[in-house]
Amino acid sequence: MSLKTVSRVVNREASVSPEVTARVEKAVRQLGYRHNLAASNLRRTNARSAMVGALLQDVSNSFSASLLRSLEDAAHSRDMLLFASSLDEEPERERGLVESLVRRRVDGLLLMPATQRQDYLVDDVRSGLPVVFVDRRPHGLDADSVTVDNILGSRMAVDHLLAHGHERIALLGDLPRIQTAADRLTGYHQAMRAADLQPSREHVVMALRSDVAAIEATLQLVDSDLPPTAIFAARNALAIGAIRALRQRGLAGSIALVGFDDFPLADIVDPPLTVIRQNVAQIGIEVTRLLFARIDGDHSASQHIVLSPELVPRGSGEIRP
Repeated sequence: MSLKTVSRVVNREASVSPEVTARVEKAVRQLGYRHNLAASNLRRTNARSAMVGALLQDVSNSFSASLLRSLEDAAHSRDMLLFASSLDEEPERERGLVESLVRRRVDGLLLMPATQRQDYLVDDVRSGLPVVFVDRRPHGLDADSVTVDNILGSRMAVDHLLAHGHERIALLGDLPRIQTAADRLTGYHQAMRAADLQPSREHVVMALRSDVAAIEATLQLVDSDLPPTAIFAARNALAIGAIRALRQRGLAGSIALVGFDDFPLADIVDPPLTVIRQNVAQIGIEVTRLLFARIDGDHSASQHIVLSPELVPRGSGEIRP
């Protein structure tokens, strides 16, 4: 039979009789043939790769992992392949991975950027590459984004501690150059100023990249001459480190603690961890809606969706001085 007829069967097109379809499918099984989607796409004027890329900061982190799962489910429902990788806050790694995905002609890109500016993507976006930013808004580029109000969330955490009588409130934060870390630091200072409090310089510890670093920083805080009565850990990994340090010193029930971002088992530690929760499910819904709408041809103006976080009191943030 003709090459065209075989192609119609392999591509599941209509107008092929059941008898011919059965013959082709039998040959496919006997030969162990696999459809070369890349080769098929080369023949189409509206060629798509049926692949999307997701570049997040750390796919092992519970926030990134939950977000990735939402995108994975959406891609699976559309018979698309998902490529995911961690950026680890390394700008050059971001640029290299983006270039690699663009060379492979991904149909869309989800990006939690490590770079300060993303104007290196301008030509790709103009050429039709759909890009949606998550967790951080783009700079130097007009593109969709889905973020959380980190300043508000940080203020909620500190206000909660202030309402329970704390004045010596320490902050554990990430690299100040990271947009989310900078916003959470801003929210912390806003809440303290609103309460007419000036935090000790020693009580603001930034550039903490892991739970191990948070353990060391927390131990130094509680062992100092003027230890804090409460701690705001502005990232889930830092909250985990703070929990371990407080348990190590036997202070888990004496020093209040609020974390930013929920994580598995946060509700069963002793005391259960009070958190500022980001609605990861809603973030995932908005991100996938925007990304696949762009892939399907939506050329409307860029959208910047900002979601509000939620305070979840569980016990650790309600400890009084």
